[in-house]
Amino acid sequence: MKKLSMLAIAGMFVAMQGGIALAAGTPDTGPGCGLGKELWKNYPNAKTKGSQILMATTNGSFGTQTFGISTGTLGCTDDGRVWAEQKVTMFAELNSEALAQEMAQGRGEHLASMATLLGVAQPQHTAFFAMAQERYAALSGAGDLSPAAMVKALNEGISADSSLVKVALN
Repeated sequence: MKKLSMLAIAGMFVAMQGGIALAAGTPDTGPGCGLGKELWKNYPNAKTKGSQILMATTNGSFGTQTFGISTGTLGCTDDGRVWAEQKVTMFAELNSEALAQEMAQGRGEHLASMATLLGVAQPQHTAFFAMAQERYAALSGAGDLSPAAMVKALNEGISADSSLVKVALN
């Protein structure tokens, strides 16, 4: 009986929150994104309070909205900048030895992939390779060939070189 009472109270709380959100005068965009939104989006009358409560309850019960926002899945999106930076760092960490070798040579597949991840357009890859080779000499002279130092040096090189045009991250 106690569990049933707690469940009823939780249900009323969720229903009140949905009512407050709808009464605020903002456009009805639903409960955002997450598994609940994906599971119930084709539910008949998906813009009604009942279906939106189902969406919000599913998201809240399983924490899928937070997961969706963090990963850019389940209908959640952002401008992609955080994820793009993480991809560059992860790529550098996984390929640091090959990147160091190719930066020293001023060419290579890993270096071309890094250029693409950093938003350097294909026509500017040759200029990027030359800049990377110059930056490698400075890094090796300083004794810091860590992945973080490589990424920082490449980003600084892109910013300093007007011929390296970064594409918009969308």
